[in-house]
Amino acid sequence: MKERVGIVTMKGNPLTLLGEELKAGAPAPDFTVVASDLTPVKFSSFRGKICVISSVPSLDTPVCDTSTRRFNEEAGQLGENVVVLTVSMDLPFAQARWCGAAGITHVQTLSDHRDASFGLSYGVLLKDLRLLARAVFVVDRNGILRYVQIVDEITNEPDYESVLKAVKELA
Repeated sequence: MKERVGIVTMKGNPLTLLGEELKAGAPAPDFTVVASDLTPVKFSSFRGKICVISSVPSLDTPVCDTSTRRFNEEAGQLGENVVVLTVSMDLPFAQARWCGAAGITHVQTLSDHRDASFGLSYGVLLKDLRLLARAVFVVDRNGILRYVQIVDEITNEPDYESVLKAVKELA
């Protein structure tokens, strides 16, 4: 498994990412995660939609909470051809509890806790913590990566405006 050091930091300390670096223009890798009802979800099931995948370390942290709430607000205005997914290593039960408490209705949370399928496929699994790095991917209707943002400092929010611009260019 490829290791990439220093691309992401936490409070200035370098962390190690596992998996290959993905670039815009490449096919988006398929992966399997778990929905809040414990059913497996394959990313390929979203083919035909524009997908925003927001990768976060844990919904129970302030920055992840803020970014997921922001994507929820934006998702409500992007139309039915756009799906916004938030993937974390949180257990599905914790994700469902958090969504209920936060009033999240436009973002689908998915758990990568079983196999780290998403984290390894997208190169965002933090070896040191077995959490996911903060990153955003935009995938077009045909399954091609059109935008990749790895947030270099895990305590920072993503650049929402760049993500939304990429989505609107595809819509």
